[in-house]
Amino acid sequence: MSSDEVRDSVSLTNLDQPLFDDASATKRDLVDYLDAVHTRVLPGLRDRPLSVVRIRPGQGRFMQKNVPKYTPDWVRTETMWAETSKRDISYAVCDDRRTLLWFANQRAVEYHVPLWRLGSPAPTHLVLDLDPPEGADFAAVVAAALLVRQALAADGLAAAVKTSGAKGLHVLVPVAEASMDDMAAATRAVAVRTERLDPALATTAYIIDDRGGKVFLDSTRAYGATLVAAYSPRIRPGTPVSFPVRWGELESVRPGDFTLRTAVERLGDGDPWAESMPEPQVLPEDLVAEGRTIPVARVQAMHEGKRRKAKAARQAEGTE
Repeated sequence: MSSDEVRDSVSLTNLDQPLFDDASATKRDLVDYLDAVHTRVLPGLRDRPLSVVRIRPGQGRFMQKNVPKYTPDWVRTETMWAETSKRDISYAVCDDRRTLLWFANQRAVEYHVPLWRLGSPAPTHLVLDLDPPEGADFAAVVAAALLVRQALAADGLAAAVKTSGAKGLHVLVPVAEASMDDMAAATRAVAVRTERLDPALATTAYIIDDRGGKVFLDSTRAYGATLVAAYSPRIRPGTPVSFPVRWGELESVRPGDFTLRTAVERLGDGDPWAESMPEPQVLPEDLVAEGRTIPVARVQAMHEGKRRKAKAARQAEGTE
């Protein structure tokens, strides 16, 4: 079998090379997987500025936002101002199989998108990212996800859940017509309400040392934050995939069940992400109102870090 081929007019090269160290997969496996799931993954990428994580042979991974100069002119791009780097960035927008195959040939393994679509400032989903503590069994993050579901249900909201492709889980609530501020506030409120249900299991503490071995409820996926797309592979040993899981199956799966080599067979002819996603819902007013009283976790952590640093300096000087 040749190491090169053409699909959908895209030249694919060096297909039999290892994808990366510990991938247990070749570049061909990546191309074949993304091609097999393109009808499922594209709806989550369509009309959203794309950031990819690439990896070259013998080099470390890197995130690419700005498309390279050699990008074909048929790849849709959107130029946007990046406030952090104070420059224009030309993002790719992956709307079709051809573009996805081109990215796969560039060894783009991970596909990250914002929570909003081009042409609309309104975010489409509320997201909680659940991150287990180091060394914790996956059962802990599953228990935390079920708590999130309970907190949402108390306010009449329904969600879908997927593995992150790493150690955690992502819980997503599709939302109808919400401002970014309201979505961010509601996300903070859901996290705090979940923490209240079982503070021995879950925490909203942004500073790692303050988490006490609990599952972290990350409520910062808002505004310009991105999320790895459903069905996206991850650059991790064994090349796991961010994979949708039905709530009733959550306690019987592990992240390693879904990899570049196993995910297609588990999918069959279905699209569990589309099938499990509820219809868009209106954010309850009480949720948004409570969220507006809760400090932004990252900002609160920054101020706390400065306070602790100043206190340590005073202690070192013997003034406290």
